[in-house]
Parts: sequence; structure tokens; C-alpha cells
Amino acid sequence: MLPCGTFNEDYGKDTAVIRTRLQWIVTISAIVLLLLVPLFGSYYYIGLINKIAITIIAVLGLQLMMGYCGLISFGQVAFMAIGAYASAILTATYGWPFWLALPVSGIVAGILGIIGGAPSMRIKGFYLALATLAIYYIVVWLIIHLNITGGVKGLHVPPPTIGGFAFDSDEKIYYIIVPVMLLMTYFAKNLTRSRVGRAFVAIRDNDLAAAVMGVNLFYYKLLAFFIGCFFAGIAGSLFAHWMMYVNVEQFPLTDAVFFIGMLIVGGLGTITGVFFGTLLISLLIEGVTFASPMLTKLLPALGMAPAAALAASSFGVIIALFLIFEPRGLAHRWTIFKASYRLFPFAY
Repeated sequence: MLPCGTFNEDYGKDTAVIRTRLQWIVTISAIVLLLLVPLFGSYYYIGLINKIAITIIAVLGLQLMMGYCGLISFGQVAFMAIGAYASAILTATYGWPFWLALPVSGIVAGILGIIGGAPSMRIKGFYLALATLAIYYIVVWLIIHLNITGGVKGLHVPPPTIGGFAFDSDEKIYYIIVPVMLLMTYFAKNLTRSRVGRAFVAIRDNDLAAAVMGVNLFYYKLLAFFIGCFFAGIAGSLFAHWMMYVNVEQFPLTDAVFFIGMLIVGGLGTITGVFFGTLLISLLIEGVTFASPMLTKLLPALGMAPAAALAASSFGVIIALFLIFEPRGLAHRWTIFKASYRLFPFAY
């Protein structure tokens, strides 16, 4: 829907991602603002944006699998770990440049995602979720027991470099993480508008009907796992080089639950929902981090128990509220707001 008085006159304009002058102004302004953040932002906020941007990449991959193709997965964190360790091994052990290790890490995670996604041909829903949960524990066990991964000690990871310039601080690597996040978002958005995206949606809505209509379930389900895990691998690689250290404890199972919660809060089946959900849950976690010490001081007799339970209970309450009052997430609210704006000054 376009604003009143605005009409598309050709097919190219009608199918464009950014369709109006205002959308172009807002998009360019947002990108410029993001690029200027390190110039006036504090060290804490730059690090927080780095973390959120990496999380957005991982959740984008999960959205393509779960929100668009209907494949529930608790293994996204595991494939993020695979990407992180693949990049760490390639750069620290074999001396590969970061710029080559980054896409290769995504491909490695994607290929292993195809193997892990094979059960999706026989099972779905709750049972597929359990299968991907098993994948997480298998990956964690392998990381701990393989010598090449450094075991429980982890691996030190060199920072990305261009010539003699090293991206060895939050401010510097920000200019790698944020552009990659924008690029992956653009790729995901266009993928959902393509033939592949339409096949994903058909499988999600009714896989039997999709098969009758000629959609190759085997191909597209495995493709969904490959693309989703590719995104996770890219996110893991960026995380490893941002931290300059990788350890299995950096990829807890709770993150997988948070990722799914981000999709529920933001809205399943929308790219915009990834940003809304990730921002809200990430800021919630940060807020709980600050509130926990104050809660401990207010209730000293209870020790650390209330503070430890605050994050999980807050997350659970928010998920329950969204499932009850707005199951389509914040993206749906945003769609309603945009429709009202575009119809202004008319009521309907």
C-alpha cells in the first residue's frame, strides 16, 4: 500500500524493496546514522550494537527456516558455534585471511546444516525441534573433545586486518559487523520475495499441498536449513573475531530459546520482525543485567536467587503476553501503523 496520491507506473517500481522517496530518505538516513555511531557513541553502546547486529544475522537465518519454511530449530546456536570455530581454526591455525574465512565459515555451517536438517523430511513440529536440540548437544560434545577446537580452553582468534590495519577494537570492527548485517538483511529480504521464498511459504502453510503443486520438499527444506545455518555461521565468525577468543561456553542453549523468543515477539514470517524482536529482547537482557544488583540489595535475605531468576521470568512473561495479546508480533503492529499513515487523512 502506497501513500494517498502515489501510484506506480511500471513493474520495476511496483516490485522495488524501497518504493517511495520517504522510504529512501529514511533508509539512507538510518544507514548514515549507523555509520556515524562510533564517532559519538560510548564504548558500551558500540559493543551493544555489535552484539545486537550479530544476533540479528543469526535470527535472520532462523526466521528463514522457522518463520518462512516452518522448520522449528533449537540448533541455531550450535551452527553459530560451528561458524565461530571454523573461522577461528582457519585464521589462527591455518593462517587464512578473515575475508576468506568469513564466507567459508558460513558455507561450512550451511553444509553441516544440510546434514542436520535431513530429519526434516520425515518429522516436523515438536519432533523436529527435539532433533535439532540433539544436534546442539552433539556439536557441544565434539567441540569439547576434539583437539583442533582447543577443548574447554577454547581458541584465540586474530582480528581482521587490511594490510597493516587491524580491526582490533569495538569501534573498528563495528565497520565490519554492521555492513555485513545490512548486506545479509538485504539478501534475506530479496530471498523472501523470490521463487525460493514463495516455495518456503507454501511448505510452511501446507507441505502436502505444496508437494501436489510441484514444490520439491526435499530440495527446499534442505535449502532452508543450508541458508539458515549459513547465516548462523556468518554470525558466529563475526562473533569470534569480535571477541578475539572463542569458547564453547559462549554458545549456551538459552540463546537458542532467546532466538525463538525474538521471532515470537517480533513476528514470525517477517524480516522487520527480526529487528523488532532482537532489539526488544536484547534490551530486556541488558536491563535485567543492570537491575539484578539493585534487586539483590533490596532483598538481601534472599541472596542471589531473585536476581538470577529475573531474566528468565521477565522473558517468560513477555513471551506469554505476546502469545496472548499479539501473536503476530510487533511487526504486525508496525504494519497497522504504516497503513494508517499511508491512508491519512482518510480513516479507511
